[in-house]
Amino acid sequence: MKIKILSILLMLNGISMSCHSQQQPFYSQYILNPFVSNPALAGIENYWDVKLSYRNQWQGIEGSPQTTYFTMQGSRKKMIYSKPTTGTVPPPDTRKNVRANYAQKYKPIIPHAGMGLIFYNDKTGPLSRYVIDASYAYHIGLSSKTSISAGISGGIQGVNLDTEKLNFGTSNPSDPSVFANGVVKYIRPDLNVGLWLYSAFYFVGASAQNLIPIKTDYGEAIDDQVILPHFTLSAGYKVLLNDKMSFLPSTMIRFVDQAPVNFDVNAKLQYRDLMWVGVSYRNVNTFAAMLGMNVNSTLNFAYAYDISNSRLGDASHGTHEILIGFLFANHHRVLCPRDFW
Repeated sequence: MKIKILSILLMLNGISMSCHSQQQPFYSQYILNPFVSNPALAGIENYWDVKLSYRNQWQGIEGSPQTTYFTMQGSRKKMIYSKPTTGTVPPPDTRKNVRANYAQKYKPIIPHAGMGLIFYNDKTGPLSRYVIDASYAYHIGLSSKTSISAGISGGIQGVNLDTEKLNFGTSNPSDPSVFANGVVKYIRPDLNVGLWLYSAFYFVGASAQNLIPIKTDYGEAIDDQVILPHFTLSAGYKVLLNDKMSFLPSTMIRFVDQAPVNFDVNAKLQYRDLMWVGVSYRNVNTFAAMLGMNVNSTLNFAYAYDISNSRLGDASHGTHEILIGFLFANHHRVLCPRDFW
């Protein structure tokens, strides 16, 4: 079936690829995997972290955005931390005075390098974009309680347009100003950098993506698409409410040339290191509810449901986002991340 004209409008108005809007995919659960947008996170934990995610935006609207990603990152050397540091869950009878001991026992990162791999595919109607990047980061301690890392990632990104799915109406089903039926493909290099400052109770991150802008030409009927650099700032603070509950407010701010500033505000309430609930607000009148569970020291999952106060949001069944995580070589049986939570 040909994609309806709504898909073309979505594409040309920049839901995913227009030169006048955000072009990177959105993730409601960015706090669970900041590595997907910041290569400085590679190797930040003492295990190999693998995550798979699927996001179906505006379900029920034909040709609406769908994003799938796979990430893998870990440390090049084994790090040894004291068992009581954040990320471990001692038995209930030894979980006293967690708040009092938490900061005292927290240690800065051991200097080391990390590596990672990212693959994602973002599809909106007949237009799709994929990225395959390898990442490298280095972590050092700045003080007795604070660490910093810098990272770089690079690879390729491809932009595809399936012209057979274009539909300009019954009076002009095959516009001659568009390339002949088939798939128009562009492959270009991709480059990203990032910084991550972190301690026992806070993190601050900055990243730049798409540092090599790419231009695509689909024909006279569709304007050239320029994928521009994206700049992101993020921050979060961990509050230990008691010996069992923690609260994490966080934010992510995105900057793109010729586009309005976009930001998310996120709040996560966690019971021990076992389960959590959260809410999020994006400044395009989008709200999200989230929940997740650490099943064991190898498996965790999370789900988010977004609703948007817009015409597209009203016409859809909401946005669904699923994330599944695997922790390999997790010798200390960590359930919750130590340095980004």
